Amino acid sequence: MNVSYEVKGHVALLTINRPEALNALNTNVLQDLAQALSQAEADNDVYVLVLTGAGKAFVAGADISQMKDFTAVEAKAFGDYGNGVFYKIESMSKPVIAAINGYALGGGCELAMASDIRIAGTKAKFGQPEVGLGITPGFGGTQRLPRIVGASKAKELILTAETIGADEALRIGLVSKVVPDEELLNTALEMANKIAANAQVAVRQSKDAINKGMQSDIATGLAYEAQAFAVCFATEDQKDAMTAFVSKSKVTQFKNK
Repeated sequence: MNVSYEVKGHVALLTINRPEALNALNTNVLQDLAQALSQAEADNDVYVLVLTGAGKAFVAGADISQMKDFTAVEAKAFGDYGNGVFYKIESMSKPVIAAINGYALGGGCELAMASDIRIAGTKAKFGQPEVGLGITPGFGGTQRLPRIVGASKAKELILTAETIGADEALRIGLVSKVVPDEELLNTALEMANKIAANAQVAVRQSKDAINKGMQSDIATGLAYEAQAFAVCFATEDQKDAMTAFVSKSKVTQFKNK
């Protein structure tokens, strides 16, 4: 398997495990990642996912050795499949944290952007170098990058094929946190556990409302939020937590229903 899967409490740790190729994405890696995502989504005891890479890279890009001889038809099929896997990350009900170690280039940057929260190690490198190889980004780079950093900066990064470091990625909002490399995985797991300790219906409704709102006008987004807000008031967790708050106590463990 090119993706290792480990459950730590309520957190699933998915590690892309092809270090000899800097975790480059080929069809087999994408298939294994899709399988691991489905496994995590189906496990009711998993509340949050952490995604990282083995060795010196998060993901250094798509596998050029596989792509170099593609026909246009084959390239379209590969792009469609990769986009489907990455959209699964973005649209699944459970939050996904990317712990970005080393290179996150091309498909690796796109994989990170499909995740809900991005934490980088100090040595992380980001970029969409595809135009230097005669192609465009193919796994969502032209769509997610401008949504995250704005159209002007996204065009600069894509059209120049420039690589940036972790501090610059933090400055432009591509990542939300930069930590020493040796602390990266623990930081991501700690954040995942904080999320897992909250009411999961509310967590999932919040992720869904944000995602839908980002693709809508403000009025439609506010309607999504109102619906999510209402759904939470039909849960035991809302009743327990608010009752505890009023009595100056705190729920120690949510029922997640």
